[in-house]
Parts: sequence; structure tokens; C-alpha cells
Amino acid sequence: MAKRIAQSSVNWSALAERVPPEQRASLTAFKAKSDAYLRRVLANPPEPPKINWAVYKQTVPIPGMVDSFQKQYEALKIPYPTDTQTVKVEAQWAEVRKAIEAFVQASNANIAKYEKEINTVKALLPYDQMTLEDYRDAYPNEALDPINRPTFWPHDPDDQPGNYKAEATPSTH
Repeated sequence: MAKRIAQSSVNWSALAERVPPEQRASLTAFKAKSDAYLRRVLANPPEPPKINWAVYKQTVPIPGMVDSFQKQYEALKIPYPTDTQTVKVEAQWAEVRKAIEAFVQASNANIAKYEKEINTVKALLPYDQMTLEDYRDAYPNEALDPINRPTFWPHDPDDQPGNYKAEATPSTH
């Protein structure tokens, strides 16, 4: 005989926390159907009712018919469905757990990198207190360098010699 399910194994409160607000009505309807099904299952006895075969043997006039039915009834075993999906779900969950752990490690590495960048930026002088030399030291690629990288006014990349895209289109300056 299969084990009797006494209550739902679903943690409805934990599930409700994860459901978006616009789908709460669907979850409530699903929970009501699940609870109604569980109530119907629990309303039935765990064992099938016992049949008084002696009464039927006295009542049914055809000899051997009740004995045949009794044999077939007692031989009838309804198998409890085997659980074939739990192993697959557990395997998927193990893969998902590995992916989650890899994501957490990558996220922690990114967090550490960005915290280092934040600390570097916080250690800089405020822009209103910087001189051009301080800006050049802090941002060497963005600062004007008239000796190594001379530029022409207005010092935009589009307006510099060697920018073929800007030279191909006539300027409206």
C-alpha cells in the first residue's frame, strides 16, 4: 500500500513571496484548487471498503460468479505511481546551483573590482580643486597633452587632423 498523503508538501507562504503582485490572483486560485483536491483525497478512506462476499454468494444464483469476482477483486492492485521526475529535478537543481554559485563568485569579483574603483575615485581631488596637472596625472588618456599629442581647438576628436570621417564631410563651423 502506498503511503497516505496527510497534507500538502508545498510551502505556500514561501511561494507567495516569490510570485509577482500581478500573478497573486492566479496563485490564490491554484492554491484553492490544490486544497480542494487534497480535501477530496482525505475524505476517502486510505483502504478500499471491505466487501461482504458471503452476502453476495447467498444472493447471486449463478454458481462461481461471486468467487470469480472475489478472486479478481483481491488480485487487483492499483500501483502507486513511481517517482521518475525527482531525480531529473534534483539533477537540474544541482546544475542551477552550480550556475548560481559561479554567478555569485563572478558578482563578488565584480563588486570587489568596482569597490576598488570607487575607492580610487574617492581618493582623487574634487574637480573644483584640481589643477590641469592634477587632472593629467589622474586621467592621462583624457587630459590634453600638447607635447606628445598636440590637438587643435576645439580639441574634439572629430575636429583633429587624421580623422578621415570628419574630413570627408564638409564642416559647418
